[in-house]
Amino acid sequence: MKISFTDSLPADTKLVAHVVSKGALPDSLENVLAAGAKAARFKGNAGQVFEGFAERNGKVVRIALAGSGDKDAGDRMAKLEKAGAGLAAKYSTSGESTVVLDISDSGLGAEEVAAVLLGLRLRNWRHDTYRTKLKEEQKKTLEAVKIVGAPTGAETAWADAEAVAEGVEFTRELVAEPANKVYPLSFVRKVRERFDGTEAEITVLDEEQMEELGMNALLGVGQGSEQPSRLLAVRWNGGGAERPTVFVGKGVTFDTGGISLKPGPGMGDMKWDMGGAGAVAGAMLALAKRKAKANVVGVMGLVENMPDGKAQRPGDIVKSMSGQTIEILNTDAEGRLVLCDALHWAQKEYRPDRIIDFATLTGAMIIALGNEHGGVFANDDSLADDLLSAGRQSGDKLWRMPLGPAYDKLIDSPIADIKNIGPRPAASVTAAQFLQRFIEDGTAWAHCDIAGMVWADKPGATWGKGATGFGVRLIDRFVRETVEK
Repeated sequence: MKISFTDSLPADTKLVAHVVSKGALPDSLENVLAAGAKAARFKGNAGQVFEGFAERNGKVVRIALAGSGDKDAGDRMAKLEKAGAGLAAKYSTSGESTVVLDISDSGLGAEEVAAVLLGLRLRNWRHDTYRTKLKEEQKKTLEAVKIVGAPTGAETAWADAEAVAEGVEFTRELVAEPANKVYPLSFVRKVRERFDGTEAEITVLDEEQMEELGMNALLGVGQGSEQPSRLLAVRWNGGGAERPTVFVGKGVTFDTGGISLKPGPGMGDMKWDMGGAGAVAGAMLALAKRKAKANVVGVMGLVENMPDGKAQRPGDIVKSMSGQTIEILNTDAEGRLVLCDALHWAQKEYRPDRIIDFATLTGAMIIALGNEHGGVFANDDSLADDLLSAGRQSGDKLWRMPLGPAYDKLIDSPIADIKNIGPRPAASVTAAQFLQRFIEDGTAWAHCDIAGMVWADKPGATWGKGATGFGVRLIDRFVRETVEK
């Protein structure tokens, strides 16, 4: 979507939108439109949209009012995003190609305008690459937004928010693509393409290099696939602390469960089992695009889990890069095997100040929290608090879950150092406990289980049905609040 700023209303304007706070219709609004809005019970609630028509300069013009809620609300920015998203939801397939957003009578500041535009752009995103038989009225037509009457600083504020939008859209693209299009090698290729022109440093380890390092846990997951595994790292050194903050993402580009085969119904959803790596890739793109003043690294373990004659078996024992041995009791508990080597490598390679992993790790997390929150486990209260705060501010909400030595006995193996799965109770907790065993003493670490958040079966505030881009805004806000200060 092309977003531009202009000083006056374009002569060819067909659709004009106004952002309206609750109970405050614009003074410039024609009487008939004001009466129509009241008759339609338009109150200016966040996301509410009213449409009418007026004759202006001898032309009939479509007029839209987008509600932004109470202007004094504590979640004002989120409500402004909903106002923009409401416009996108209504006009994305309306036949209109351009919305002229008249801010002159709204009283909005620069950051508030950027919030409206962010909501509008994110909600307008849709993955139509493979849809060839859409009816005319189903095709997306909205391509541009022109802003009139914006306050000083609005263009700068939008440039910053636009970088975040690009990151979210990149994550959505990676998550939405089918597994025959996004697999470890193509994931790496797409990242290289999108980071071209930035100053980010990209490192890729192939299977031979990982084998030399002893990454047998990660490699074991992918050994049944025709697609070779990769470890991908993107470093953005924008200044600040010498020791970087590191984000690690689980990138299982398709998960059949391996020999512990998943049931057929719903297995197609497992194309998004790389949602953690997708979030890290998108967040790193946002940080690079907006030139964040931070030293940050994103590490992504990329594998495909398939049931081949070469696949690892339940009962196998592998030695991880850390030297710890793992008894594989269920090959569908594969994400933690990818992450344990990626986490260990990231700690050895970068000596991070803090390390946070993102993974669609357990179905049990969806049972616990549904699709409202991701779960966060942490060995450091300050880190947990910072992530929870970033989640509240960004809208990518988290809920803290427990860790404790009492859970460790559930994953002790009688013949190895650890087994890769515990009993059904506390399944998300034991998965986190597994990862914690690969964190070095004194390293602040958090694990975000986002299994219920990367894909939506129905539209949300700023996304349609499908990939949500969850995690990008959370990471971006976390970096802003804790690293760039």
